Amino acid sequence: MNTGAATVSPALRALLHGVVDYAGLFPPAGLSMRNAVAEYASQRSSPEAWMLGRFVVPVGRLDELASEAASDVRAGQGAWPLSALVSADPAADAEVIHRFNATHQERLVVESVELRAPTVDAIDWALPTLDRTLDRYVEIPLGDSRALLQAIRQHGARAKARTGGITPDAFPTAIDLAHFIASCVQLEVPFKATAGLHHPLRGEQRLTYDNEAPTATMFGFLDVFVAAAFARSGAGEDMLVRLLEERDAAAFTFDGDVLRWRDRELSVTQVKAARRDVALSFGSCSFSEPVDDLHRLGVL
Repeated sequence: MNTGAATVSPALRALLHGVVDYAGLFPPAGLSMRNAVAEYASQRSSPEAWMLGRFVVPVGRLDELASEAASDVRAGQGAWPLSALVSADPAADAEVIHRFNATHQERLVVESVELRAPTVDAIDWALPTLDRTLDRYVEIPLGDSRALLQAIRQHGARAKARTGGITPDAFPTAIDLAHFIASCVQLEVPFKATAGLHHPLRGEQRLTYDNEAPTATMFGFLDVFVAAAFARSGAGEDMLVRLLEERDAAAFTFDGDVLRWRDRELSVTQVKAARRDVALSFGSCSFSEPVDDLHRLGVL
């Protein structure tokens, strides 16, 4: 894999800008608040900080975050952007978020909320209770997702896809994920992904950081976001499945303003449109792992 230059190419930067929402509090990392805050603060000052998105935190731990981050939010670097995971009581959580932002907006700002809703009724019940000025993400099952995506669209919200986990049965098939991405494009519903995307390319990886942990075939975040970019430009689901199953680093090149996958290419303008309209970010309990893999492959 080659970026075509010693510096980050515009095509690669467009594909990966702000792409990683840091979720170090969650498995398999499961860091303490203190350690997660320290890691996020460190990565905000790293050379790859341009890839870093929001800090993901449960609503119930916002006050803990504010206390722990008091000495880590550096003046002049702007408030930390947060994504808050909503509980089974979204109306009560909405009040907590409103008070939190009013109190901490110069240091910490909840910009988005994330919740699970497996049915249309659950979507219709939860979303109206949440502030529409926030980016609202709804995690849905990926099987027959079209009706759920239509409901999300009606509320002006965004979708969330779980692409893995710490057990083998948490991983969807490439066919289901391709169908989800294609449906998001067709229905004009942006999405974020979460879980199982620590590595750029599809492959067998340990499910946790335990050396004795079982392995599973995981998706790659590079595959997912390139697939979304091609879907935005008209690619069919068969092509998306092939992209999601791509394991060869040499299949991708980032040469100036052009992204290439095998014999197909996209302009930087097309990539930016896909990141704006379709694939927004992915949650990862590690920021260094995706970055280190990109360095190892010669992308960064």
